[in-house]
Amino acid sequence: MRRIYEFVEKLFDDVPETERSEQVKEEIMQDMEEKVYDLMHEGKSQEDAINKVIIEFGDFDEIKEELKIGGSKKLGFAKLNLGFSIWGAILIIALMVFINFYYTPKIIWFVYPTFAVLWWPLSMFYYLHRKKEELK
Repeated sequence: MRRIYEFVEKLFDDVPETERSEQVKEEIMQDMEEKVYDLMHEGKSQEDAINKVIIEFGDFDEIKEELKIGGSKKLGFAKLNLGFSIWGAILIIALMVFINFYYTPKIIWFVYPTFAVLWWPLSMFYYLHRKKEELK
């Protein structure tokens, strides 16, 4: 059974250690051990049963998707969106300041649309924060 343990540990090498991933790891190990015992009860040797269980394990990508490990990609996109929104907001605000002081220097009006533009990076920050919480 040591080979099954090593096999599952190797699969979970690149998986962040969370409570959920540990539960899934334990479930996989228990299921594989039960399958080995069932195959041994049917008359297979322990070595053959372990080999068969490992071969029949299936696609680990589905399990990663279930654990939302692919969510780290989404987290990367959320960080990228936050960066773009910050730079976009800075550029838009700079444009409004330029237009304000170039065309109407006596009236300072750029402050009002600045508050509206700042909602964009703020919303992206909270989106990123929510994605981080989902991965925990």
